[in-house]
Amino acid sequence: MNLFSELREGLGISLDALRANKLRSALATLGIVMGIVTVTLMGAAINGLNQAFIRNVSSLGADVFYVSRFKWFNNSYQDWLSMRRRPPITLAQAETLARRLTLAQAVAPEASIEASVQFGTRSAGGVDIIGTTEAYLQTSGVDVADGRFLTAGDGESAQPVCVIGSDVATNLFRDESPLGRRLRIAEHSFLVVGVLQKQGLMFGNSLDNRIIVPLQAFLREVWSQPDIDEILVKAADTAHLDEAREELRQVMRHVRHLRPEQPDDFSINQQEQIVAWFHAQTAVIALVGLCVTSLALLVGGIGIMNIMFVSVAERTREIGVRKAIGARRRTILLQFLMEAATICFGGGMIGLGIAWGATRLVRYWLFPASLSPVIVLLAMLVSVMTGVISGFLPAWRAARMDPVEALRSE
Repeated sequence: MNLFSELREGLGISLDALRANKLRSALATLGIVMGIVTVTLMGAAINGLNQAFIRNVSSLGADVFYVSRFKWFNNSYQDWLSMRRRPPITLAQAETLARRLTLAQAVAPEASIEASVQFGTRSAGGVDIIGTTEAYLQTSGVDVADGRFLTAGDGESAQPVCVIGSDVATNLFRDESPLGRRLRIAEHSFLVVGVLQKQGLMFGNSLDNRIIVPLQAFLREVWSQPDIDEILVKAADTAHLDEAREELRQVMRHVRHLRPEQPDDFSINQQEQIVAWFHAQTAVIALVGLCVTSLALLVGGIGIMNIMFVSVAERTREIGVRKAIGARRRTILLQFLMEAATICFGGGMIGLGIAWGATRLVRYWLFPASLSPVIVLLAMLVSVMTGVISGFLPAWRAARMDPVEALRSE
């Protein structure tokens, strides 16, 4: 008898044994069901969070560099103190970068502050006021839904105009068109010339609760200092990001008058830093979830092993008969391994059904969890492997039985 025939025969015997003990088999799967539900929901949650995070952070632009005094992540308190002592980023440095960079498509200086804005008797607090130039349209990924964006002329003459986010438009103007209306920022009047398309949330903060004004007008009427927060530099070609970053670094060192032996007194941040940080956090969450899942599967596996030892003890005479008429050890071993794997496979299918329903509820009420084919395949593989590992010792005991002693069993 070849291996395929042995597997087919073993599967048939396993299914007959499970049908003969339906309640016992169902109870044996409970631990596996809980373990598979846990591992599947954990994977679906992490997968959904990753997808939602990537969609959120994509607004930063994979090809945009953010030049600032501070590094975004991996900062100790001492590093933060050191970076705080760095010279500020200035508008003159941004203008020099715009002239000298050859691998950049756009350079946009940016300064921001949180303030209250008013229109008539209506007001909105906690609005992000951003001072920048017309190049911000390219570096930030924003788009205009109504009206226009800032122009070079607005910046050169420090015109008191602004482009508002969709939340600001809704809160201050309700159903009225905001175009051509004037609102007040820091007691200064600004003419609304455009409304941005809705962008949603990033890290829990609304990207639509903001107002963009020309940088010169911002520095003169809103900001209380001549420095800016950061410089946004969009690379001309995504295929040469490393070259564009190095060129930016060298030009920045030159404009800040750094000698060759001096370290950089600025940071060049990118979207990938946020993605790497987020993946590091989810890896920790996944590790904790894996430990919890392993405990659930361990309990389920012990239950399967116990049931299989009982099954072997009940069928000792059957094993003796099979071995007496020529069944090999491998055949007996495969029979009981397949029985254990079949029990766990059934538990895995039930667990996947429960996890699928729970995932839909989580996606509807909480966040966009996603049950991918990879997660499904992994869950089924884990359930079958749990059955094989748990059933090995009982199957090995059955395969090693002496046929004479087994036939004497009552």
